[in-house]
Amino acid sequence: MLAEVRTLLFSAFGDRFSEQDWEHALGGEHVIVRADGILVAHAAVVPRRLQVADRDYRAGYLESVATRPGREREGWGSVAVEAATEGLKTHYDFGALSTGRHSFYERLGWERWQGPTFVQRGPDRVRTPDEDDGIMVLRFGPSAGVDRSAALTCDARDGDDW
Repeated sequence: MLAEVRTLLFSAFGDRFSEQDWEHALGGEHVIVRADGILVAHAAVVPRRLQVADRDYRAGYLESVATRPGREREGWGSVAVEAATEGLKTHYDFGALSTGRHSFYERLGWERWQGPTFVQRGPDRVRTPDEDDGIMVLRFGPSAGVDRSAALTCDARDGDDW
């Protein structure tokens, strides 16, 4: 099944999807959406530690959301994200993702982060201003009152930190 998901992701994103992006999708929970036995959409939720101001959260980070080329705008991506969101709310305290498609996620309950973003690289917290406009969050339960204008920090990882 992972080989099938990998094929879908590389097909949907083309050269914008790297081996490191693939690795970021692993290690969490996958949502697989099939129509007539064919994989039409995918979303993954992977565990990450995010820090808002000075408080750590066990976050579910939404990765590798894709729809099979030719099957876009049929609602399959929404089905995948909605299912991933329900799992995220069950196992985590906070949700986050990075995207350029804000309106897609906003209609599914996600909100744009308004504060500055950072990455923790060893002992150093490094500003990531290019990421500021792309981060979205899902606040619920323990994170419902999180201030979206506070500093948001993720741990460093290979490839794109966010």
